[in-house]
This record gives sequence, C-alpha cells and structure tokens, in this order.
Amino acid sequence: MARKLVLIVVDGMTPAAFERAVEGGRAPAMAFLAEHGDYRQATSVFPSLTPVCLTSIATGAGPGVHHIPSLVWWSRQERRIVEYGSSFAALRAAGLSHSLLDPIFNMNASHLSPDAVTVYEALEDAGLVSAAVNITCYRGRNRYLPTLPGVGRAAYGPRRFFFYGLFESDRTGAPFAVRNRRAGSVDVYAAAVGRWLVTRDGFDFFAFYLSGYDFASHASGPEGEAAEHALEQADAAIGALFDAAGGPDEFLDRYAVVLMSDHGQTAVGQAARLQEPFADIADEVVVTASNRAGQVYLLPHARVDAAGLARRLDGFPAVEVTLRREDGEAVARRDGADAPVEKLDHPHAEWRARSALANPNAGELLVSAAEGWELADLGGHHHAGGGSHGSLVAGDSFAPLLTVGLGAEPQLITDVAPAVLEHFGVLVPASMEALAGVG
Repeated sequence: MARKLVLIVVDGMTPAAFERAVEGGRAPAMAFLAEHGDYRQATSVFPSLTPVCLTSIATGAGPGVHHIPSLVWWSRQERRIVEYGSSFAALRAAGLSHSLLDPIFNMNASHLSPDAVTVYEALEDAGLVSAAVNITCYRGRNRYLPTLPGVGRAAYGPRRFFFYGLFESDRTGAPFAVRNRRAGSVDVYAAAVGRWLVTRDGFDFFAFYLSGYDFASHASGPEGEAAEHALEQADAAIGALFDAAGGPDEFLDRYAVVLMSDHGQTAVGQAARLQEPFADIADEVVVTASNRAGQVYLLPHARVDAAGLARRLDGFPAVEVTLRREDGEAVARRDGADAPVEKLDHPHAEWRARSALANPNAGELLVSAAEGWELADLGGHHHAGGGSHGSLVAGDSFAPLLTVGLGAEPQLITDVAPAVLEHFGVLVPASMEALAGVG
C-alpha cells in the first residue's frame, strides 16, 4: 500500500526564495524536506496566474483542457466579465453581484470544463479519501452548503473540504480565516486545519495550499522583507503538520510529500493600461488584463481581426509577446514581427502557448507583459514597486518543486496530478494522459 501523500503549494514562491530560505536557515521545515527529497524547477502554464495554475495542478492539464483562461476574462456566453479577484476595485468594476460568486462557486461549478478530471475526483472514484484546504480548484463529488446562514447554494468538493471557513466538512476549531490577511491569518487557518487532519490521519491525499507568500510578495517584491517573513510563516504552517504527526521523521514515515509553487514572480516597476492602444475601437473589443497577462476579445460586430489587434501593440513598451491563431496556426508576435510559437525562447513556450490558445474561453489575442511591467486591472490597481506574475518569461514561469517518496520526476506543474494518481496505483484519466510528461 502506497504511503499517503501531502501536496503543499506555497503560492508564488520563487525558486530563489525557496533556495534562499532553506540555505539561510529561515525555513527549517522546508529544509528538512529538502534534505530528504529531490528538488528541481518546474514550469508553470500560461498565463501564469493563480486560478489557471491551481486548476492546472488539480486537473493535470493546461488551460486548453480545463478552460480556465485567466484571472479576469470575458464570458462570450454570458456577455460579461469574469473577475476572480485581481483587487477589490476590479471586482467592483466587473460587478460585485457576479464577482463574489465567480471564485467561490462558478469557477468550479460552471467554468471548469466537465471533461477535465480533478485529482480529488479521480482518487475518490477509486475509493480513497481526498482533503483540501483553501485551494481554489476544489471540484469533488461531495456536496456542501456554506457555513454562512441564509446562503443555500451548494458547492461540490473532496471528502475533507475546507475553504476559508466558508465551507467546512468537519468542525476543527480553526480560527476565522480572513480576519487579518496581511498578518497571515489565512495561512494560520490552513495550518490549524492541517494540524487537525494530520492528528487524525484523516485522508489519503491532502492538498495543503498556503497563499500568504504571494500576497506579501505582490506588496514588497519577491525579495522584500515582507515576502521573506511570509515564507517563514508558510514554513511554520508546514512545521505544524510535522508536530501533529509527532515530529518530522514521523511525518515522513507516514506521508510522501510534494512541495511546490504554482508560478514564480518578478519585480515590477511600471504599470500600463492595456486598454489604451484599443481606445478608438473600444466598442469592438473587450480588453481584460491583470498582473502580467492580458487578453483582447473581438465582439461579433468587430471590423478588425486578431492580426490587426497584435499590430496595435507594436512598440507598446509594456508588452513583450502576443499570441493568436491564424489559419489554424499558433502565431507569436514580438518586436514587430510574426513567428511560429515554436520559435519563442521562453520555458516550454510552444506547449504553453498552444494550450492557452486552445482554451475556448480565451481571447482572440493573448498578451504577455515585458520584464518590469504590469498591466493594470479593471479597477486601475497594480503592483508597481512590488512583485507580479502571469507572463511567459522565466521568472514568472519557473516554480520550485520538491518530491519526497514519489517515484515520478515532474517537469511541469501539470505533471503533478498524474504522478499522484500513479503513486496510488489509480488509472490516470485521458484528460491528464495527453499532457503528462511534456518535454
């Protein structure tokens, strides 16, 4: 019988931040795992934004399969902007009535493709018990009503399911999750839930998601003191799992581990509005942007095509690369010239570009920001002076990935879910098989 497995995702943790914390003694729990495991850098998806990345981890598939295109996007079916939480100003600009429901319910219930299989669904269909705390891609087989009185809409998650205190499959006594996010209360909640689960050995697979580092890194930059402190808090949350098992050695006696991030992050010093180059055709397009990625959608009556949209961004300093489909081919435009996407020199660029373009919810033009630039969100918010992510560049795209007791050697974040299923001897569904092990 395979060892039970804990997947730890530290949102936004860069390889450099992980290595610095481990080597500098600021992350003893991660250092212990590193001493006993195999470490590498894995490549994220495009756009390298949290909803896309976490869904890719949970489904073992890129956006062309799971259909989550970005942090903010245009729903052609509903003719509205979907905003998962770039900022409160962006949520308000997109319409609070929908925007509060999209990341909590709609992403999993209707935006996530029914053809994609989550790791929780696959494991529980095989008779195993899955657990998840706070991870935004949570779709499972079990029905839950919110803990808020008067809210009757149900969500479907794994057997052990904890989502910021809004959904809780069990009473754990964990403190309120969002009472003081800046001080790390969300990860404190996750640690309390994780401690409760490990104490009871209440799962076969546990997705343990920690978001505090990314939040702090956006504010201070990936090398800022606030980010370093947040990484120490994440390490303490991992240490709480060790303590619940009786110590770090006892923890590894019981569990295999995957420790990873969903994407990297780079410093940004300038911000731009992606809407500006399209101002004169604003009634023909919908422009959505956030962090370091954007999309442009053609409305049905538009008189311009995707190639024309791409040319409008020639010389726009905030944009490095655009992607589009033309005559069935994937085309990249960079420095005023078109080229096949296989000519791009970014990490795993061809697969990432093709997967992003294959998403039916993607725009006709996909935009990857230039180094040092961020694209302001719908509310005008940006992180200039701090850190950001989303683009094809290596700094946004590489994530640390450490495995302990796992036979596979994942190279992409989409390789993790198939590796987990193989660890348990569970058949990998076809939606994952097509993507596992991409070179």
